[in-house]
Amino acid sequence: MNIIQKLLEAGLFQKKKVIERYCFLTIEHDIDTNIYYVEKGSLRIFIRDEDQERTIRFGYKENIIVCLDSFLSEKPTDFYIQAIKKTEIKIASKKDFYQFIKSSDESLNLWTVILEDLVLQQIEREKDLLINSPKERYERVLERSPKLFQEIPNKHIANYLRMSPETLSRLKKS
Repeated sequence: MNIIQKLLEAGLFQKKKVIERYCFLTIEHDIDTNIYYVEKGSLRIFIRDEDQERTIRFGYKENIIVCLDSFLSEKPTDFYIQAIKKTEIKIASKKDFYQFIKSSDESLNLWTVILEDLVLQQIEREKDLLINSPKERYERVLERSPKLFQEIPNKHIANYLRMSPETLSRLKKS
């Protein structure tokens, strides 16, 4: 059984919410200590860099997303979470989540696995940003997350990969 399945079966996700296309779940300076399970739709997490938006993560069907900076520190986030299309989510509070992970050694081990996975994902993301060739960045993300290309519009994937939509389009055709 995978991690997400275990969290769902634990009954942590008590609330549901629908976010309309282009609406925000979280904006910069919010304190957001919830964990979100995406039932339907897609979201992007981004940060503003002067006049530009820099997409750092996506969430789509059967993914869990979180404003990790705010979740861990309980301080205002620097990030935005926005619906790319109409999205249905389930919500778990930090309080409920922490009660769950403290309830047994198995749950605590699950938290360790989640944290390790997050660190590894972040390392992969940093590698992607350091690799100069757009083709290499595209191929790495395609190999790691093929479903991303089915769920997320090209303009957002291009932003995530730090390339123009035209470059992404050429790479997808080749």
